[in-house]
Amino acid sequence: MNASKLIKIIFVTLPGIILFTACSRDFLNTKPLSQIQASDTWKDGGLAEAFVTDIYNGLGNGGFDEQELASLSDEAVFVHPGRGINTINEGTLGPTNLGWVSNTYDWVTMYLRIRATNVSLENLKTATFTDTVLNNRLKGEAHFLRAYYYHQLVRYYGAIPIVDHTYDLGQDYSLARSSFEDCVTFIVADCDTAVSLLTGKALAKGRATAVAALALKSRILLYAASDLHDIPTAKANSPVIASFSNPELLGYTGGDRVARWQAASDAALAVLQAASGYKLDLSAPVSAAEGQANYTAIAMGGGSNAPGVDKAAAVELLFERDFSSQLVSGGPSNDGTSVGLNNGPNGYHNWAGNAPIQELVDDYEMIDGSRFDWGTDGAAPYKNRDPRLYATVLFDGAGWKPRDKITSNPDPANQIQTGSYQMTGGALQGGLDTRQSPVENWNGSWTGYYMRKFIDPDPAVVDNNTRQYIPWPVLRYTEAVLNYVEASIELGKDVDAQTWLNKIRFRAGMPATTATGAALRDVYRNERRVELAYEEHRYHDARRWMIASATLGRKIQFINVTGNLKPGALAPSPYRHDETLYTYHYSPVVDNSLENRTWLDKMYFRPISRDEVNKNTKLIQNPGYTN
Repeated sequence: MNASKLIKIIFVTLPGIILFTACSRDFLNTKPLSQIQASDTWKDGGLAEAFVTDIYNGLGNGGFDEQELASLSDEAVFVHPGRGINTINEGTLGPTNLGWVSNTYDWVTMYLRIRATNVSLENLKTATFTDTVLNNRLKGEAHFLRAYYYHQLVRYYGAIPIVDHTYDLGQDYSLARSSFEDCVTFIVADCDTAVSLLTGKALAKGRATAVAALALKSRILLYAASDLHDIPTAKANSPVIASFSNPELLGYTGGDRVARWQAASDAALAVLQAASGYKLDLSAPVSAAEGQANYTAIAMGGGSNAPGVDKAAAVELLFERDFSSQLVSGGPSNDGTSVGLNNGPNGYHNWAGNAPIQELVDDYEMIDGSRFDWGTDGAAPYKNRDPRLYATVLFDGAGWKPRDKITSNPDPANQIQTGSYQMTGGALQGGLDTRQSPVENWNGSWTGYYMRKFIDPDPAVVDNNTRQYIPWPVLRYTEAVLNYVEASIELGKDVDAQTWLNKIRFRAGMPATTATGAALRDVYRNERRVELAYEEHRYHDARRWMIASATLGRKIQFINVTGNLKPGALAPSPYRHDETLYTYHYSPVVDNSLENRTWLDKMYFRPISRDEVNKNTKLIQNPGYTN
C-alpha cells in the first residue's frame, strides 16, 4: 500500500471512529494496560502459573534472615542487642510482646499465603486454559505449599484454624483452632495429594516435587510422634501443659503412639526409596579431609564455584529456596545472598551476626568417635575433631579467605584471630576478629567463634560487597534419613537405625556407632544436632524432645583464647597463629552480657498475638500466656 492511499484511508475512517466513541461510554470500561483482571488469570496457563509461583515468596529468605533461628537455640547467639531475640530467649515474650518473628512463620504472613493457595485450588478447578498437565501440576504445587505453610504454623504454635476455602465479603471470619490431630491429618492429606499430582512431573529447581511432598510428610509425622505432642508424656514433663484445659490443641490425647512412630518410619522410608542422597553408599569412613569437603559441598547445595566443592552434592536438596540477582538490586542487603556479610568476621568488615556458642562446639565428637572432654582434650580443643566442625565454625587459628581483598594486608596468613596474643615486650593485643580489633570492633563476635557453614568459601566472593547464591535447604535427603533413624530407635529397630546413621557418619569421616537402646538415642540426637546445625532444626528438636530446659535454657558459654609467647620467642609481625612461638590457652566462660537465657515451659509454643485473638475471639491462647 502506497503512502497516499494509507493517508486517504486514515482521513476517511477517523470521523467514524470519533463519532462512535462520542456516542458510546464503553471506552470507560477498558482494562488498564498495566494490570490483569483476576478472572483472566485462570484463562491463561502462563498467568495461572505466575500466580502460583508468587506463592513461593512465602518462603522468604528461607533461613537466611539477618537474625536466624539458630540464635533461638543452643547453636548460636545474635550479637547485636535490641532485635527482639533476647525477648524470646529470656522468657519475657507474650501476646503483646512477641519478640523477633521471621516472616517464614509469622501468623499473618502464613495465612495470606494459605489464602493464595486456596484461591489457586478453587480457580484451577474451573480454569479454562487447555493445558491439563500444567493445571494438575499447579494444583500439586498449591497443595504442597498449603501443607508447608500450615506445617510452619503447627510446629511453632501447635494446632491452628484450618481454612481450606476462600471467604466472601461480609462472612464471619472467626474460626476456632482445629485439634492438633486434625491439623496433622490435613497436612498429610495435602502432601499425599501433591504426591499424586506431581509424580512424573519434571519441575525447575526450587519448585515443589513429589519427593519434596514425601519429605514434608515425613517431617510432620515425625513431629506428631514426638514427646511434646503425646499429651500423656507432655503432661508428665511439664506442669504448664498438664494444667492446660485444651490439650487437644497441643498434641494427641490418646491413640496408639507406636502406630504414630510406625507412620513416621513408613513416611521416611518412602523418601529414602524415592530419592538418593549424596555419598550415602559408603561402607567405611572417608578421610577427615574428604569428610570436611563432603559436608561443605552439601552446605553449598551446588551454589558455589569454590575450587574442590562438588556440585553433585546438590542432589541432597529435595526442596530449596534459591536466590538470584533479580531478587534484589543495589549493594549488599539483608536477603539470602548476604549470609557472609551478616555472619562473617568483623576483621573482614562483616557483622558477626549469629555467632556459634561453646555449647555447640563442645558437642562435636573427637575423630575417633569419643565425646570431647575439656579435662583431656582442652589443651588443643580444635584438633582431631569431627570434620563437620571445621566446615561449620570458624575458630581461632582457622584458615579463611584472603583478607587483602577487603582491607589492607594485616594478615598474610589469612587466619581467624579471636584471641588476645602476647607481643614482644609482654603486652596483649586483641585479634583482628575480636571486639578489640582495629577493624569494626563493634561488629566483633562476643563468643570467640563465627559461622562458616552456608558462607561461600570461594575466595572471589568477598562477603562484604559480593553476593553469594547458596540455596537454603528447606528439605534435604539426610533429614529424611535421620527421621527414619529416630523412628527406628523408638520402634526398637536398633540395627536399622545403626545402618542408616553410620551412612551419614561415614560420609563425614566419622567411625561407626555400635550403641544400642538409650545410648543409641543419645548418639542419634547428637548426630542430628551436628549434621543439621544452622538448618532450623535444633530449636524444634529440643522442644519436641522436651529437653529444652537442659539445652535451650542453658546460660551461654563463650571461649577466651590467650596466646603467650614461649620463652625466648619473639612475636611475629604481623601476628599469625604459630604453635612453635606461642602456647595457647582456651577457657570457656559463662557470659550473660548479651542474654540471660532461661527456660519457661510456656516457651514450648509461641504465643498467639493479642491482635489475632481480638480479631478472632474463638482463638484459645497457648498455655502459660495471658491475653
